Amino acid sequence: MKEKLKSVITKENLQYFLLLNLGLFITAAGIHLFKTPNHFAMGGTSGISIIGATLFPQMNVGDFMFVVNGVLIVLGVVFLGYKSMGVTIYSSVALSFFVVGFEKIYPITAPFSNDTMLELLYAVILPAAGSAIVFNIGASTGGTDIIAMILSKYTSLEIGKALLVSDFFIAAATLFIYNVRTGLYCLLGLLMKAFLVDGVIESINVRKKVSIVSAYPDQILDFIMKNLHRSATVYNAEGAYTHKEVKVITTILGRRQAMELRNFIRKTDPTAFISIVNSSETIGKGFRHI
Repeated sequence: MKEKLKSVITKENLQYFLLLNLGLFITAAGIHLFKTPNHFAMGGTSGISIIGATLFPQMNVGDFMFVVNGVLIVLGVVFLGYKSMGVTIYSSVALSFFVVGFEKIYPITAPFSNDTMLELLYAVILPAAGSAIVFNIGASTGGTDIIAMILSKYTSLEIGKALLVSDFFIAAATLFIYNVRTGLYCLLGLLMKAFLVDGVIESINVRKKVSIVSAYPDQILDFIMKNLHRSATVYNAEGAYTHKEVKVITTILGRRQAMELRNFIRKTDPTAFISIVNSSETIGKGFRHI
């Protein structure tokens, strides 16, 4: 029993669980603190729940999210099976739980400020950041992702476009349920969200691929391994103009490490050739696991 427990409670699983809940918590904060008081229904289960709570004021947004997510979970289990749903069930319940928790601990009935654009920015940035953390570890926030999984299995629809269309109709409904001003903000927020999530994910994973041609390769390799605690790949090449054999060093570093290496090379070999490009995702030892 203890061995089974140890196999489950690993460093990777604990990190996965903590990041998943952090992402869901940040998403719930954005929903409660900025989306709900401004009626920013920008799609998804939170958008449906904000509209539902307006039409049926006896229920809070969190309560509506439990109902909507509950229905979606049942549909997911019926059409996909319990095993296929995986962590999506937990995400759906946990997100609803966090929203309800915010409503109980810190009830809010009006926006923090009269600056609607500022409120919209936070309503988009917080859930986008939370979703990006969740998506980045290979999980989802549940909700309408379940519909996407069902459509993906049984139809040939392009899921991204289908979800964008459904979110558009939810946001467009606010034009009639609230007012034109709120509706236009919701549509603007929907467009902002579509670009922001990918941008946040990319910024989390971005690394610097550094290629170096230098007359002092041994000193540079020594600095990379001993000071930066990274490895590198070295291969022989030939200069097209001089036809001299040179060593090319290639390594993957974080932003700060790349800056430290660049400064070291400037002092060691001012004539070195350095190429630094962004790598949107790096998988392997020392970076992300497959």
